[in-house]
Amino acid sequence: MSPEKLKRPTPRPGVLDIEAYVPGKSSAPGVAKIFKLSSNETPLGPSQKALDTLKHATHLEDYPDGAATALREAIGKAFGLNPDHIVCGAGSDECLNMLATIYLMDGDEALYTDHGFLMYPIYTLGRGAKPVPVPEKNYTADVDAILKAVTPKTKIVFIANPNNPTGTYLPFDEMKRLHAGLPPHVMLVIDAAYSEYVSKNDYEVGIELVAHNENVVMLRTFSKIHGLAAMRVGWMYAPAHVIDACNRVRGPFNLSTPAMKAAIASLEDPGHIEKARAHNDKWLPWLTEEIRKLGLPVTPSVANFVLIHFKDVDTATKADAFLTSKGLILRRVAGYKLPAALRMTVGDEEPNRMVVAALREFVGKKS
Repeated sequence: MSPEKLKRPTPRPGVLDIEAYVPGKSSAPGVAKIFKLSSNETPLGPSQKALDTLKHATHLEDYPDGAATALREAIGKAFGLNPDHIVCGAGSDECLNMLATIYLMDGDEALYTDHGFLMYPIYTLGRGAKPVPVPEKNYTADVDAILKAVTPKTKIVFIANPNNPTGTYLPFDEMKRLHAGLPPHVMLVIDAAYSEYVSKNDYEVGIELVAHNENVVMLRTFSKIHGLAAMRVGWMYAPAHVIDACNRVRGPFNLSTPAMKAAIASLEDPGHIEKARAHNDKWLPWLTEEIRKLGLPVTPSVANFVLIHFKDVDTATKADAFLTSKGLILRRVAGYKLPAALRMTVGDEEPNRMVVAALREFVGKKS
């Protein structure tokens, strides 16, 4: 190490090689009205019951319940789970970070699919471990490829089901086959952030796998269909030994009282969730069909977004600029190894129709 570097604190090896996570843009300079369709936020917003709890938040001078007892009990009641097997975090991201902190060491490996969530490799690298991307098949996780990539150094397999940004999923039989092929010391982390949107009969969120095994955890969030992204509330269902370890490294007051109360209120308003799901069930297939009519391939999605493909990177870049000029903010996904694609969140009727009209104009100009 150079004498200059010894004059100041130095990060552990590998940290400065991490490419920081870059969120989707949220503005369009010079455009009066914008529609942000880049972050998979629900267009319906949160439950009115959740909003009411925030309006009447009191006792802000008091620390929150560090054990998130009431929230864990509400989650357990809503999903039929033992609250003792639940740990809550500031978004499911914090739960991911806890798992990486606990189960990864220098020289270990963590697997994730080629177009998987960008935080998987970031958290892995932050612990001195090696992230190993595994090729997908038709933008879908490939169980055989994942199992083939497992080595004696593998400690975690991260899999988003459904996956972001592709919107694809693995049916339950494939998830069971994946788990059955893993050594017992390898943890299967099922990130089910978009599970509430899935209406496929062969999908299972991960509860059954967790309930019957010692090496599976399931992550969920209140940021998507619940519309509480700004509050940062997520949770994990896991075996008792995993929960015990997480509670030993978790921050003592990692969720605010207003955030927990809003999450509880959201769980107590299933009608709002059903309304959000119905909205998505209507507009997801509509967008898919209308965009495909323009000659643009769209990956079949079961979540609340669509992945739109263009013929090359230059065309995708120009399409993004054209849409932005009209106040339509989509997500570039080059960081996910999809440089010739854009991801669009299902929005309200107005921006949905505007995107299709803008793409029709763009395709017409290109042709």
